[in-house]
Amino acid sequence: MKTAAVWILLGLATLAGLLFLSGGESGPRKVAGAGNEDRFSVERKRMVQEQLLGPGREITNLRVLAVMGKVPRHEFVPEESRASAYRDGPLPIGHGQTISQPYVVAFMTEQLEPRPTDRVLEIGTGSGYQAAVLAELVKEVYTIEIIEPLARRAEADLKRLSYTNIHVRAGDGYQGWPEAAPFDAVIVTCAPENVPPPLVEQLKDGGRMIIPVGPAGDQELVSLRKQGGRLEKRAVLPVRFVPMTGEAQRKSREQNSRSD
Repeated sequence: MKTAAVWILLGLATLAGLLFLSGGESGPRKVAGAGNEDRFSVERKRMVQEQLLGPGREITNLRVLAVMGKVPRHEFVPEESRASAYRDGPLPIGHGQTISQPYVVAFMTEQLEPRPTDRVLEIGTGSGYQAAVLAELVKEVYTIEIIEPLARRAEADLKRLSYTNIHVRAGDGYQGWPEAAPFDAVIVTCAPENVPPPLVEQLKDGGRMIIPVGPAGDQELVSLRKQGGRLEKRAVLPVRFVPMTGEAQRKSREQNSRSD
C-alpha cells in the first residue's frame, strides 16, 4: 500500500508541475546539449522518487515536489561534479562551501510553507540552487552571500537560467536586508549558534523562518513562527551545516570568551 501511495504522490507531483510551472515568467530555459538534458531529466525524476518520496523521507507538498523535479541542479555545481548532481548528498562548490543534499533543500522548502505571494529572504546563497527552487514557488527572493565570488557566480548562473525574481547581494547576512523588509519568510542555509535578532525583526507578523542553529557537531534545524510579537520555536531535524561567519561568528567568540 505504501508503494502505491508513493507512486500516486509522484504522479500528482508531475501533474502539479505541469499545471503550476508551465508558462511561468521566471525559471530555467533550455540549454545546449539535448542528450545531456534528457539524461539529467531522468535523474531528477529518480531523485524525486527515491530521495524525496522514499521511506523515511516522504516530502508531501506537491508544489515542492514538482519544483524539485524541474530545477536543473546540475547547472549549480562545478562542471566536474555534474555527473553527481542528483546523488543523495551534498557536493563541494568551492571556497569551503557545499550545495546541500536534495532532501535537505526540499525539506527546508516544505517547512517554510512557501506561498505564491511571498517575499522571501535567504541567508547563504551558496550555489544559488535553493534560491532557484524558492523562486519557482514565491513572488520574490532576496538572497545574501558573504563570499563575494560565490555571490557573483550564483547571480550569473541565475541570470543565465532566466530567473528574474531573485535579487542577489554580496555581504554579511547577519543583519538581513532591512531596506527590503519585512519578509513573509526567512530561510538560512548556514548555522549561527543563536538566531540573529535582525532576521526576527525583519520577519512579518505571522511570518515563518527555517534555520540551522548550534555549534558544529550539535546543530538542529529550527522552525520559527512570529505571532503577535512572540516567537514560536520548534526543533525539526538534526543537521550539519557550514557555520555562519562574519558578525555571527564574532558574537559567538565574544560570548564564549565571557563565559570562560
